Amino acid sequence: MTGPLFKGSFPALATPMLENGDVDEKRFQNFVEWQIDQGSHAVCPVGTTGESPTLGHDEHKRITELCLEVAKGKVPVIAGTGSNSTREAIDFTLHAQKAGADAALIVAPYYNKPSQEGLYQHYKAIHDSTDIPIIVYDVPGRSIVHVTVETMQRLSELPRICGVKDATADLALPVRTRLACGDDFTLLSGEDATIVPFLSLGGHGCISVTANVAPRLCADLHEAWWAGDYEKVSKINDLLTPLHEVLFLESSPGPVKYGLSLLGWGANRLRLPLLSVSKQTEVRVRDAMVHAGLLNG
Repeated sequence: MTGPLFKGSFPALATPMLENGDVDEKRFQNFVEWQIDQGSHAVCPVGTTGESPTLGHDEHKRITELCLEVAKGKVPVIAGTGSNSTREAIDFTLHAQKAGADAALIVAPYYNKPSQEGLYQHYKAIHDSTDIPIIVYDVPGRSIVHVTVETMQRLSELPRICGVKDATADLALPVRTRLACGDDFTLLSGEDATIVPFLSLGGHGCISVTANVAPRLCADLHEAWWAGDYEKVSKINDLLTPLHEVLFLESSPGPVKYGLSLLGWGANRLRLPLLSVSKQTEVRVRDAMVHAGLLNG
């Protein structure tokens, strides 16, 4: 490679639900189209924000296919294919590969707490069973385990492990990871609130919750960064910072689904065990969206 495989603003797509709890397929595809029209540089279906933990396997695969029907050839599709079962992760990743995804986003195995060697062998087994670029998703707040820089360096030596989604909020990691894995290794933030310092430390983009409701602003921030217009970056960041905060007041995607409902992207429905956010959080989400210019005051 001669640089990172991906860069920019990538919404971690929410999954709209019908009243009976099924996936709203038509609205989801319209939502993907809107994200592309708004300037998102790639899209990421069936991650945590897409409620992947409560999707059945057939639903998971169907959502990837629905996303690809809209986005393929327009922007890259980075499909969530992770599991705490290596066999399941291989199955999801093979499906994404055959469906035509551009890369697979694979979360560190959650709940069963593998060792660093276990993490390495998990990703290596998926890598060796597939032919698709893989992005490691390091999110210790949800998975308990952290993929260390030393393990990430070992993984980066495998030909198709091309980057990391870093949701640690540890701003020492981008530099350490870049030095260990090289300038071609794609560094994506998974923490919207720290995106500007993350970029300043060598990051290439963000797999974003906030981009669900503010795709144009998030894309504009990255494009301003590439253009060296740091005054514009600062102005956009000031608009978005309150939104970054409130979208994590309660378990995601609760707040962002409420925000999407305010924009007309379906009813505010989540699958158990997640619930719609409290009235207090609703007020704060609405206020932050007004501050960002997404709603009228």
